[in-house]
Amino acid sequence: MPNPLTSMPVVGMVGGGQLARMTHQASIALGVHFRVLCDIPDDSAAQVAADSVVGDFRNFDDLEAFARGCDVVTFDHEHVPLRHVEKLVEAGVRVYPGPQALPYVQDKIRMRERLGSLGFPVPAWAIVENVSAVEEFAASYGWPVVIKAASGGYDGKGVWVVRSKADAERLLGAPSGITFFAEQHVPFRRELAALVARTPSGASRAFPVVETVQDDGICVEVVAPAPALSAELARRAQELALGIAEKLDVVGLLAVEIFEADAETPLVVNELAMRPHNSGHWTIDGCRTSQFGQHIRAVLDWPLGDTSLVAPATVMANLLGGTGPRAADLGSRVPLALSDPDVRLHLYGKGVRPGRKIGHVNISGDGVTDLRARARRAVDILRGDAQ
Repeated sequence: MPNPLTSMPVVGMVGGGQLARMTHQASIALGVHFRVLCDIPDDSAAQVAADSVVGDFRNFDDLEAFARGCDVVTFDHEHVPLRHVEKLVEAGVRVYPGPQALPYVQDKIRMRERLGSLGFPVPAWAIVENVSAVEEFAASYGWPVVIKAASGGYDGKGVWVVRSKADAERLLGAPSGITFFAEQHVPFRRELAALVARTPSGASRAFPVVETVQDDGICVEVVAPAPALSAELARRAQELALGIAEKLDVVGLLAVEIFEADAETPLVVNELAMRPHNSGHWTIDGCRTSQFGQHIRAVLDWPLGDTSLVAPATVMANLLGGTGPRAADLGSRVPLALSDPDVRLHLYGKGVRPGRKIGHVNISGDGVTDLRARARRAVDILRGDAQ
């Protein structure tokens, strides 16, 4: 139901985190009315979106009430129970991504099964219920073995690298209620990410492929476009992501995390996300269309925006909460970080906690080495680690 004041559509996003906050910012220029279902009144998005509703995404009544009056409902995260999404669709609500696509990000075993059956490159894997199964897998593929939880993991949580039987015993030895599966440890040169958008009518567009840098499972830096990536491999990565979006019938954004591996299988799919993604935050300042504006366009079935670069390179550095005595005093350090006139700062309205994502810095220009150093310096200042 369009906003009666403006006749513009109403987009509802379930989840009030930083992704919803930045999607709301993109909706302003597009004139879209943006509604957010938040967990608590001071969620990141609730601080900026006037139409914020507090509710529990695990409660169908809350979801249904939120969806009333929305032209389309989408997500800041992938944790809404699948049956709730199915019931919304059965009731006539347009929900993107829909229940045909969401299972492949909610359940990593289903994702691996589906991608493998479609012929997309994935690591060798197997469900493991005990230590003996891990040993058997390692006998075929070698140590170390990557053990993953089938659901619920993010930012390195739910992923363990086990290097021996003893490691496996520590992880699987006690009852946990977690469904585990093992993956071959892929020797890779670096990690890439391919971000694409797709509309309900099937139009799609890819962003430039980026390099991502992880620290303890958390993305700390993104370089766009990925340095020294051949045009052919970049094209193949984009086509891989576009192909997955089509085959899984994804509507909205799809982020495909990719290992750049050996010459025989140069690209191996690691993870999927069906929403705006950390690997795309650079697009706010580095692309003609941001990932957030593109997501809105996609779920509304509007024409997709231009994804070309606005500068030769952009570096995004995540701002994680520091641990020093000055870490909490963020506001006093912002002016010094902005003394570099090319720094673009995006804060999420979150309290500072060690290791928590509280913002990011983008910087665009020439020379990746220089941009990386300047982005890191700005983040160090904001964390209280540099003067």
